[in-house]
Amino acid sequence: MNEAKNLPHVLPYIPTWVDEIILVDGNSKDDTVAIARKLVPDIVVVGQDRPGKGAALMSGFRAAKGDIIIMLDADGSTDPREIPAFVGALLSGADFVKGSRFLQGGGTLDMEWYRRLGNWGFVKLVSLRFGGNFTDLCYGYAAFWRDVLDRMSLDDDVGFEIETSMNVQALLTDLKITEVASTEMRRIHGKSNLRTIPDGWRVLSKIVQLSFQKPQREPQARIARTQQH
Repeated sequence: MNEAKNLPHVLPYIPTWVDEIILVDGNSKDDTVAIARKLVPDIVVVGQDRPGKGAALMSGFRAAKGDIIIMLDADGSTDPREIPAFVGALLSGADFVKGSRFLQGGGTLDMEWYRRLGNWGFVKLVSLRFGGNFTDLCYGYAAFWRDVLDRMSLDDDVGFEIETSMNVQALLTDLKITEVASTEMRRIHGKSNLRTIPDGWRVLSKIVQLSFQKPQREPQARIARTQQH
């Protein structure tokens, strides 16, 4: 929503071998759609039926036709040039690949100390309750085979909690998960819609809700990791 100034820093850096680019527009008041179509004439533009990041992602998932789906922010905080690392991990056998800002080679320039503390707490809580050994939980850069969606229930995840929900459900359904080191940059223009306390509460509530869901099989004890050097 209202990312016209940021799109020139994102869309041109998506690898040319990507088959399809979908932009989910949340009723932008600026030239977001026009700029997107100027930069990528065959871009697919869809709307969302409800407000929120989760609702936007679900609209994009439904519109996607490719075998692999990649979640990418439009504000310049996630680098499209990292896409080959995510796709490479999928082609090497992973079902679900999530970016991590806290693996060697990763990092973040856009996280205050209290958000770092909250993310650390959520990681520990998920590890204790569900197993696995995630190093990052609340990061929106991920890639997965499209049939993974059939094993997840995401219809109620309309906000920022969708990222945590997908990560935990990947554990619960015993998917082969790989973490890839990723660097989160600062948003280039505009202001984030993330609200630390309300959205943090939504994440915590989602973790608690999923804790009552029975795993389809025993969750993986380990998560594969791909670091950058």
